[in-house]
Formats: sequence, C-alpha cells, structure tokens
Amino acid sequence: MSSPFARHIDKTAIQTLPLTCFEGEVIIVDEPGKVQEAVEYLNQFTVLGVDTEARPSFKRGVHYPTALVQVATLERRYLFRLTRVGMPKELAEIFANPTICKVGLAFKDDLNGLRRRRDFKPANCVDLQSIVCKYGIMDLGLQKIFAIIFGKKISKAQQLTNWENSHLTPEQAKYASTDAWATLSIYLELQKTKPLSRKEVEALKQAEREAQILRQQQALAEREALIEQS
Repeated sequence: MSSPFARHIDKTAIQTLPLTCFEGEVIIVDEPGKVQEAVEYLNQFTVLGVDTEARPSFKRGVHYPTALVQVATLERRYLFRLTRVGMPKELAEIFANPTICKVGLAFKDDLNGLRRRRDFKPANCVDLQSIVCKYGIMDLGLQKIFAIIFGKKISKAQQLTNWENSHLTPEQAKYASTDAWATLSIYLELQKTKPLSRKEVEALKQAEREAQILRQQQALAEREALIEQS
C-alpha cells in the first residue's frame, strides 16, 4: 500500500502555496479568574491540539521559562499566559488526564517546559513527529507537514518574538492560535487515513537513510572538486 502523502516538500514549493490561519475564536487567559471557564470547556473534548512558546534566547546556554501554552479545539483556542496565571492546577490535570488525547509537535520539550512550571505526570500525549512516518511523511517540521497534507502554508513569522511582553500583539495571538490548530488538524486528518504497515515504514526509513548517505557523498565530491580547481 502506498501513502497518499508526499514524503517531502521543499521551502520553495511551500512559498507558492496559499496562506491559511485559524479563523475561529481566540480567548486569552491572562487572569486567574478566567482559568476555570477555559478548563471546563476544554474538558468536554477527547482530542486537543497543544503548542507552547517561550521568550527566544540568542545566547548559548540561556533558556527562558514557558510563557504561553495554547490549547486548541477546531472552533476555539485558549492562550494561557503563564507569566500571568502560572501553570494552573486545573490545566495540569488536563495534561495528566488519560481520557483526553493531547497532540503536539516535539512534544517532549513542551511538556518538560510545562512541568518546570508545575509538575504533573503526562498521559495520552501524542507527538506528531513520532507518527507521521506511519503515513509516509518524512518531514518533521509543522509547516512542512501541514503543507504536505493540506496543500496550504501556515506562517512562522512570529516565532522569535518576545512572548513575555505585557500585551500580546494581534500578530502573536494569530500565530499562536494557528500553530495549535494546525497540530490538531493534522492529527485528525491522519486518523482518516490507514497507516502503512511496519514493514512499509521500515522500508521508507531505509530509503531515507540511503538517500541521506548519497547526498553526503555528493556534497563531499563537490567540495573535493572545488579544492582541486582552486
């Protein structure tokens, strides 16, 4: 069985795709009094998309705590400003709830950042990077995975902005909401597709390894040719 999805997409191809973003309701949780209503809504769902943001660091060894966690349904996104409300106990309980599937990308890093705010035992947390290969997709970046599946581009322009600012800009809120929505949308779309067999996945991975070796050999040959010409 072959996958309906491409293995890879390059950046040039992505730039030609139409831009899309989340168009639903965005609710910013920046006061303790807003937490309970948000959590009550999210607890109604069996699958949630998750993403986090922290202030970017441009110095080696310097890391900042998670400033924002986005939790998404298809219709609504909650942006929890952890610099204002901390990591609420009620929100931590969602991440520890085995009956609710939480979907993220490079999720281990996000969860570790959240657990430094308030410790909890993650349950039923799915990392897209660990499952997309089962559907024939070898790219691991969110923008690329989304483009492969939906044929559309999501913006990453706000990724390196300061998430600890006193107020989120409309652009920051839009970016944050779109990432969590994209993660959820990818997962739900993949669930409609029959995954490849283990044998097929291993064959794809082997082909990827061989292609990488070939690229490295070609790059080495090109460097050696340039040295000989100089």
